[in-house]
Amino acid sequence: MRRAWSFLTPFGGAADPAPSALAWFPLVGAIIGLGVGGIWWAARRAWAPPAAAAIAVIADAALTGLLHLDGLADAADGLLPPLTRARRLEVMADPRIGAFGAAGLAVVLLARFGAFASMAASPLAVAGLWSGSRTAMAVTARTVPYARPGGLASAFLPTPAPAGDRPRAPARSGSAVLGLGGLLLAVGLAIAGRGTHGLAAVGAEAVVAAAVTFLAWRRLGGFTGDVLGAAAVAGETAGLLTLALRW
Repeated sequence: MRRAWSFLTPFGGAADPAPSALAWFPLVGAIIGLGVGGIWWAARRAWAPPAAAAIAVIADAALTGLLHLDGLADAADGLLPPLTRARRLEVMADPRIGAFGAAGLAVVLLARFGAFASMAASPLAVAGLWSGSRTAMAVTARTVPYARPGGLASAFLPTPAPAGDRPRAPARSGSAVLGLGGLLLAVGLAIAGRGTHGLAAVGAEAVVAAAVTFLAWRRLGGFTGDVLGAAAVAGETAGLLTLALRW
């Protein structure tokens, strides 16, 4: 669990990523979500909804060390413009943020702020969504080919591909159990927090995260660490917007 905690948050000390860490992603995601949701809930009792929403967005950025937001920006820069596969990977490896990344980051942060500001605080629902997003990351890493040999996320593969190799599919052992277990945790928390709204939110999250992963597969031949972050953030945002719907 420590390896997953160290990878997904800025806490826990230094620990190299490993394939075994993926099994803990759903639980660590739930803990992060409880933290974000709890801070949001407390902030709603001291500030007006817009200020509490801003605090929730800031809390999420702090608890994740901006890791997934950085991945979102890099993935937008690489996946959205018309580029060759090799050039997409080069752009995504560049630490500078381009126009697509800046615009994508702004849109997502605005949507997350608006969703938090438009509904009553529900720490359990947020925990469910954050658990679901990390489940999607773990299942993707177990089932989708890796597109950047030698990259950071290659540490999650049982046998990382040597530099220069074509994308290689990781071992899929245990991916169904991991996905089912993570899904049950995410759905259970979301329903406990917001009932059928929570269930619908997890469904919307799964669809959007899968869409981002599919886009990466079509344009890169697989996933990268940035794609994992982008899928997680985009999925969470879709889930939050679904929670905020007036049904």
